[in-house]
Amino acid sequence: MSSSRSDPSSSRVHPAPVLVDHFDRLPDSLLLLIFNKIADIKALGRCGVVSRRFHHLVPQVDAVLVRVDCVISDDESSSPVLSDKARNPLASFFHVVLGNLVKPLQALGLFSGAKRAQLGPSSSSSLAVGEMDQGGVTHHSPTQVLKNFSEIRFLRIELPSGELGIDGGILLKWRADFGSTLDNCVILGASSVVRPGPFKNLVGFENGTDAGCANDDNGSIPESFYTNGGLKLRVVWTISSLIAASARHYLLQPIIAEHETLDSLVLTDADGQGVLCMNREQLEELRVKPLSASSASKRTLVPALNMRLWYAPHLELPDGVVLKGATLVAIRPSEQSGLKDMADGSWISTAFEEPYGTAARMLVKRRTYCLEMNSF
Repeated sequence: MSSSRSDPSSSRVHPAPVLVDHFDRLPDSLLLLIFNKIADIKALGRCGVVSRRFHHLVPQVDAVLVRVDCVISDDESSSPVLSDKARNPLASFFHVVLGNLVKPLQALGLFSGAKRAQLGPSSSSSLAVGEMDQGGVTHHSPTQVLKNFSEIRFLRIELPSGELGIDGGILLKWRADFGSTLDNCVILGASSVVRPGPFKNLVGFENGTDAGCANDDNGSIPESFYTNGGLKLRVVWTISSLIAASARHYLLQPIIAEHETLDSLVLTDADGQGVLCMNREQLEELRVKPLSASSASKRTLVPALNMRLWYAPHLELPDGVVLKGATLVAIRPSEQSGLKDMADGSWISTAFEEPYGTAARMLVKRRTYCLEMNSF
């Protein structure tokens, strides 16, 4: 009788392979570098619910971008739909609502103590992060949204559009630097923009205040500029830009007070119309010396100002773009400004990205006109 032997290799027990998540081998410092590159607060909120490790690391990022989805004025009805009028800070102040943001941040545990309120005329004027639901709107201020971000050094907030309702394609851009009050502001405007090409694309129209001035360009402002409303229009541009900038500055107080690690704070808009900037020294100045608020509205008081104005009826840039009625205004508080400081011009020529930086450098070579403005 023959005996059968089993194959030893077939009866050997093999241990189950150990699954290694190589992502877990990445050091925290590298993950934080990745999160800082992401920056967008909505994306960071989603990252925070992936794992406990991410939940712990996300609040340690030092660069955050907050994109605002819609702006709701105090006078709006319960509908979240925006009217053009609601975008204008001269008409009313506004709420800021970041849609589709609340749920991932709630899961991340970045804020608590939500306040429910019906969206309507009774709402108070403030920045708010909100989510529409059956119970109305759950409001969260940016201070609450950013509450557990303890290491922010670079914060950028982006509104969905510029506040100034510019009609007819008029070009208007501004940049303002603030401490506890306005440090400086640069405004670039044009009544129309002509793009190069076989069929020149006219953006806007040749405003009546600048029509006919192009043939009278000897480096000085033509007499017609004063008599046909050209100067008045530039004053309106200047005041509107300053009001928009001071309103933005006023809204930033609670964020600045909460985050002492900030080195840079930028409040801009998706249209690229206006940019408010604050560096570390300016942020610290606001903490030490509280701002002076305007008695007329919720914005920072604009101090008495000295202004320099440059004008060109027809300004052709190196890339072929033509600015009709091109105007540059450089502004400093009267107590800070000096002729030498204005003449330096480095802060003026670097205020805008191209091609508008080139336009500013070309305009400052022209004749300078001085203006003054009282505090408002």
